Amino acid sequence: MDLSFVIAVEVLYAVASLVLISAGLAVVFGMMKVINLAHGEFMMLGGYTTITAVGLGVNVFIAMLVIAPLVVGLIGLIVERLVIRHLYGRLVDTMLATWGLSLVFIGLATMIFGNTTTGISTPIPGFAVGDYQISGYNFFIIVVAVILVIAMLAVLRGTRAGLIARGTMQRADMAAALGYSPDRIYMATFFCGSALSGLAGAVLAPLVGLVPTSGGAYIAKAFITVIAGGPSLIAGLLSSATSFGVVNQVFTFAISPVIGEVALLVAAVILLRLMPQGITGRFFKGKL
Repeated sequence: MDLSFVIAVEVLYAVASLVLISAGLAVVFGMMKVINLAHGEFMMLGGYTTITAVGLGVNVFIAMLVIAPLVVGLIGLIVERLVIRHLYGRLVDTMLATWGLSLVFIGLATMIFGNTTTGISTPIPGFAVGDYQISGYNFFIIVVAVILVIAMLAVLRGTRAGLIARGTMQRADMAAALGYSPDRIYMATFFCGSALSGLAGAVLAPLVGLVPTSGGAYIAKAFITVIAGGPSLIAGLLSSATSFGVVNQVFTFAISPVIGEVALLVAAVILLRLMPQGITGRFFKGKL
């Protein structure tokens, strides 16, 4: 029973981590069709913002849940105004521009913070479950992911702003004809996507040693999760994160963490070969 409980928590933690890592990209790529290759660097900036704020005496939870998303969201807002807004509809140009931005962010982070590993300790201690030790911070990540998904669903489905944003992403010309500014809506959407990326990087910062190139560890998983999820934003994010999280943890417990990561990538390749339109391209059609 103890082992079953530990495995269940670890599976939920893996799913929650993928949801957090991919949520910002799901908004930017899934809704706006902007291929943001600097997504990992936005997460890295969220981690550094948290570490800096904690070093200045700010409560770690305020730093993670408030300050980091706001700071990274504002950085994303500046990026959108200066770069991204000139490239909507030009996928290759957007890829090149955001790849260049990722290099700029890595360079700036190296200049400011150095190239040494830094981090903060987890604010929630672990505890024993029978003969096994489990991290209490894993539960915090699971709770944050659940609240995030519920909040995204509530905003996109239950608020006027969410409905306007969804409509604008589908038919910007109709939104403009109804008196809404697509330019401002794109700006606000990119801000939200960037803030979610910053939140993910901040929440995961206590678990990893942070270096300026840390974003590279997240970008592949984020794109795999979003693309495999298919056209539906929330349903696709949850279905792909659940599938890959279960595969990862099953092989991690059965063999090793390295094999678990390999199994995740292999599962993504097989899934996209069988379902080129993603999970929600075949199942959960019409879901948000």
